[in-house]
Amino acid sequence: MKILGNIIWVVFGGFEIALQYFVSSLVLMITIIGIPFGLQTMKLGLLALWPFGAKVRKTPTSGCLNTCMNVLWLLAGGLNACIYHLVFALLFCITIIGIPFGKQHFKLAGIALTPFGRVIER
Repeated sequence: MKILGNIIWVVFGGFEIALQYFVSSLVLMITIIGIPFGLQTMKLGLLALWPFGAKVRKTPTSGCLNTCMNVLWLLAGGLNACIYHLVFALLFCITIIGIPFGKQHFKLAGIALTPFGRVIER
């Protein structure tokens, strides 16, 4: 079921979302200051490419630096990405068939809001 869900996800928009994250990651990695943020968008892009079967968990040693970076992330555009995924999640959850895809957008919204201090497990 995970493979079928991922194939449907990629065909109907997942590839475009992942591509947007990958392009923004490359743009962020141009500067030295943007490299940590570029790595987080790369993590989001990989999750957006194959979301079914992936679990997101917080790292046990999330410290002060992760909190500061998450605040900067929120101000720099993380809130926009989160709202984007929440809108799509609500649109997908209108129909019964779209609920699994809406759940994946809720997962992406959570990690798009605070990506620092989180690990994606496959």
